Amino acid sequence: MDEVRQQIIALLHDNIRNIADFPQEGIQFKDITPLLNNPDTLELTSQVLARPFRHMDIDYVVGLESRGFLFGTNLAQDLHAGFIPIRKPGKLPAETLSATYDLEYGTDTLEIHRDAFSEGDRILIHDDLIATGGSATAAAELVEGLGGKVAGYSFIAAIEALEGKKKLPGGAPVEILLQL
Repeated sequence: MDEVRQQIIALLHDNIRNIADFPQEGIQFKDITPLLNNPDTLELTSQVLARPFRHMDIDYVVGLESRGFLFGTNLAQDLHAGFIPIRKPGKLPAETLSATYDLEYGTDTLEIHRDAFSEGDRILIHDDLIATGGSATAAAELVEGLGGKVAGYSFIAAIEALEGKKKLPGGAPVEILLQL
């Protein structure tokens, strides 16, 4: 990693805060709102996220509800791709496909529109953070269930101790800016 990139990563790291016992006791929530509040870190995060995928012919970026929407749309724009939201149940108006997954503290479900993209389209899965890998794995299941190809995974941060990256399916590249 070059010196400038290291400095950018350090700045981004300094703008993520820990919130103890949220959403429940024992969980250390990684809050990215300081990244969003600062115009410099907002712009730098978007630029650094897009760089590894610029020449990969991405058709769509899927962003996972809800924090994956924040940088996912910028990422799609930077890659000249479309953006597709993957949402919690009951939030999308058209026919959906759903996948259920395990969290650190329970289970959850995600949905995507059945007509979100065409078979064979190259999809980049983006979320702000990877913890156990459950939501990103569910997103990959949804993409593949609709005939898409997972071209890569993009995360601002990973909780290294939970080893979510190891649980991701397929051989697609995984880009993580920060290890927490």
